[in-house]
Amino acid sequence: MNDNKTEIIRILKAAGNKAVSGQEIGAKLGITRAMVWKYVRDIKKEGYDIQSSPKIGYTLLSTPDMLYPEQIKIGLETGLFGKEILYYDEVESTNSIAKDIAARYPEGTIVIAETQKKGRGRLGSEWQSTPGGIWFSLILKPSIPLEYAPRITLVAGLAVTKTLRRLGVDARIKWPNDVLINGKKVCGILTEVDAEVEKVDYLVLGIGINANVRLKDFREEVKESSTSLEAELGKPVNRIELIKDLLYELEQQYIKFKTQQFSNIVSEWISLSDTIGKEVTVTTPMKIIEGKAVGITEKGALLVKTKSNAKEEVIAGRCRYVKT
Repeated sequence: MNDNKTEIIRILKAAGNKAVSGQEIGAKLGITRAMVWKYVRDIKKEGYDIQSSPKIGYTLLSTPDMLYPEQIKIGLETGLFGKEILYYDEVESTNSIAKDIAARYPEGTIVIAETQKKGRGRLGSEWQSTPGGIWFSLILKPSIPLEYAPRITLVAGLAVTKTLRRLGVDARIKWPNDVLINGKKVCGILTEVDAEVEKVDYLVLGIGINANVRLKDFREEVKESSTSLEAELGKPVNRIELIKDLLYELEQQYIKFKTQQFSNIVSEWISLSDTIGKEVTVTTPMKIIEGKAVGITEKGALLVKTKSNAKEEVIAGRCRYVKT
């Protein structure tokens, strides 16, 4: 959607129930009333309910429940994240698109979709991306050593968790890349990196949130372990407001990541962790580690204390809780 359409929606939303004349809109945008009418006609085709009253003006009655860029940008309080948004109704994977364009698009660019046909989780697992969720990828260019890339996953997990907790749910972080509510997964994070000579060129941060996903729509194999915000709150969430709040929190945590000691983020991450203190089994490509999760290192690795009292650092792996 071009800037004039976005501005027309912004003007109508700000007016509330009051009609705004085509002449007034045109004067603000420097276009004719006829051009305003053409823009409004196109906006209505996208699902916006706009009442047109001769000699009175236009009134915005309702907006579609879609993650349209112009809705996200209105009132977005970020300086960088979400200033450039690529929207799709359906894609194979937002991460795949973001990786394809990352080299030529600015940092903070968002790729967002209503559904994904081949959403991915960590270690090649499939991530179900049905209508009602929030599925997006964020392009980052932090100029950090490759070994620090796992830190970004912790930063993202912290940002998501803090954002969801403001909705009134007891969200907790499961290392390395999940957010849980009452022990069930509500969000997954996938970080993919392009690096050269041990330095990150760009990083794509994929985030999937089961916002208004209906429990009956989950596949049988994940129904018992998954939940949605709508199910936990007993009502749908405003996805537009949620994505705006999340982008703001992500940017604040990213600024901290770039300007403060990482130990500050680690401390807050641990305070919201669902994993620390639990008995775990962590499967890596090389081995299986069993023991108690006791901490997080500066690199973002999970510290596991084994039965022999040795401490193992796990930078990446599949973590499962051991029922006791």
